[in-house]
Amino acid sequence: MTKKHPVTTAPVLVDESNLSRAWAKAALYALDHSGSEISPLIISVTGFDDNGDAQEDSVVRGELDKLLFSKNYRSVADVAFTIFPQRLWKISQGDREKLFEYYHSAFPRYQAMNRKGNNRGLYFERLTKYGRGPCEGNQLEWILSQYNGRGGVRRSMFQASVFDPERDHIATAQLQFPCLQHVSFEPTPEGLVINAFYATQQLFVKAYGNYLGLAQLGAFMAHEMKLKLIRMNVVVGVAKFERISKNASELSPLVNACRNCVEGYGSTVIAA
Repeated sequence: MTKKHPVTTAPVLVDESNLSRAWAKAALYALDHSGSEISPLIISVTGFDDNGDAQEDSVVRGELDKLLFSKNYRSVADVAFTIFPQRLWKISQGDREKLFEYYHSAFPRYQAMNRKGNNRGLYFERLTKYGRGPCEGNQLEWILSQYNGRGGVRRSMFQASVFDPERDHIATAQLQFPCLQHVSFEPTPEGLVINAFYATQQLFVKAYGNYLGLAQLGAFMAHEMKLKLIRMNVVVGVAKFERISKNASELSPLVNACRNCVEGYGSTVIAA
């Protein structure tokens, strides 16, 4: 039997200074073109303030959250929390040891809240309790300790894995976790760049929250490295607009919000 694979074309590149506008451009590209996939998709976002907060469009995010709620999917903030627990970081008041302690103590409860979706783990858990390696598997702590502890550290050291062949190379037909495979951090004279790679990504259900969570993770790492977050790059092997029909009438308010958001800022760039 012949297997169907997405057609690989030139990468779709979205380079924006507003996180909402970047997501909106990617979503509109999928909606306005045939098929429901973009392969590959590259999202690059700048425009972070001095605290590392991304610029957003409240209307786009609000309409997306309303639609996600109506479909019984997790909110943007809840998806972002799987990558970086922003609420716990605020409670920790800038103390990363407390952040890690609070998260690891609460993780069994997070897992129990969504046993089906979280039974294999969460992204921040893999980044901070991988199961093996230095710092008891806390990859972020290892990166920060090396960066802050000595000069001239090789740049390839500033990377962390989510995918683990020992646990994740299984023959299950559909696997919700992990789609995010890998993150890296690039200190530059201007500030910190965070890079992430996804094998696949759900544009409607997960992507906005993914981008927000990665931006928050980047802001945390920049804070601890005493740098400014200046850019987030996300490479997606296959971005899929799924879990809702492209012609669904309930999409209209969100689509209108997206078009209003991108109006006047140019169209998505297709890289050669």
